[in-house]
Amino acid sequence: MSAEKTGIDQAVSPFVEISRSDWAALAQTTEQPLTEDELSQIRGLGEELDLDEVADVYLPLSRLLNIYVTQAKALHQAEAAFMGERAAGTPFIIGVAGSVAVGKSTVSRVLRELLSRWETTPRVALVTTDGFLYPNAELERRGLMARKGFPESYDRKALLNFVAEIKSGVASVSAPIYSHLSYDITDQRVVVEAPDVVIIEGLNVLQPPAPGQEVALSDYFDFKIYVDAEVSQITKWFLHRFEQLRAGAFTNPKSYFHRYAELPLDKALERATEIWQTINLPNLTENILPTRSRATLVLQKGDNHRVDSVLLRKN
Repeated sequence: MSAEKTGIDQAVSPFVEISRSDWAALAQTTEQPLTEDELSQIRGLGEELDLDEVADVYLPLSRLLNIYVTQAKALHQAEAAFMGERAAGTPFIIGVAGSVAVGKSTVSRVLRELLSRWETTPRVALVTTDGFLYPNAELERRGLMARKGFPESYDRKALLNFVAEIKSGVASVSAPIYSHLSYDITDQRVVVEAPDVVIIEGLNVLQPPAPGQEVALSDYFDFKIYVDAEVSQITKWFLHRFEQLRAGAFTNPKSYFHRYAELPLDKALERATEIWQTINLPNLTENILPTRSRATLVLQKGDNHRVDSVLLRKN
């Protein structure tokens, strides 16, 4: 993808752009650990992720991340020896950010599976920040239902404390679970216990510190990934996914969006377009896209969620 399309001037950019073919060559000797059946359980709705994409893009990325984890452990051991400490190492934390419908959840699931196959990182936890959205009742009280997904719709203090506890080496930490069926927080929790790696996935995980705070969530991340694509592509993916959900999950009477399954398709897509233009697109342009420059690595997607190039921060 050209500098004109990415909006990044390569002459002054903190990133080096690597073509797909050059990136794929970095893991040619790494064996493909996933099967088609396993991949079918990982693939997101409306995405055409295949084993070639895993081999070309995500195997090299998992290899790079494994190098980072190994070096982080070695650095901790060296520092502990220097300081005369015997403290245990803490989990390596990876943040994955990007727009609604860009495929960041699938990226996170693929990386969880691949990293867990490396000998040095068998325990990999994945936590989405959806669980830290305020409950719908609280969003209603604050007048934020129309801004769900914007930074202010999250309990940022609870999310920050959760990640801080993980990075501090707390043995067992739990987070709320969000239901996409009910479109609300549930009574269930996900428990994270002594992992080697934790992947934190969400729209705004690379945000700078919130007003009045000195620390940002991303300050606790060891590696930051931004999943990128042109807005026109993401818009198309969002509408396509909405159409598939309308024919699938939305048909469940318990679904928060069941009413869209009962609308004629053209009316439902008209409403989906309105949701995109009034909520998701403003959140992308105002809050999410500006955090791209804070990433360690950017996955540049083209047609069919295919990664065309990789931007890696220069060291």
